[in-house]
Amino acid sequence: MRKYNVQREAKLERAVCNCCGKELLIENGILKEGFCEIAVSWGYFSRKDGMKHNFDLCEECYDRIIKQFKISVEEIEEKEYL
Repeated sequence: MRKYNVQREAKLERAVCNCCGKELLIENGILKEGFCEIAVSWGYFSRKDGMKHNFDLCEECYDRIIKQFKISVEEIEEKEYL
């Protein structure tokens, strides 16, 4: 979950892992830790039809959750960073 200061220039003020509640490190509006942003819009054949869910996970919670997957996540090494 992220909170922005919208009075000025939409600068990131606070970021918290939705799973464990850890406050993530922010310096000058820049998130300085690894995190995973999840944004899903549920569709017609879901019990959540018409709902949108957004949440953030710290890197530790992400790692813990994906270890439980029956099928491992696909890892692709990026050559260039934006």
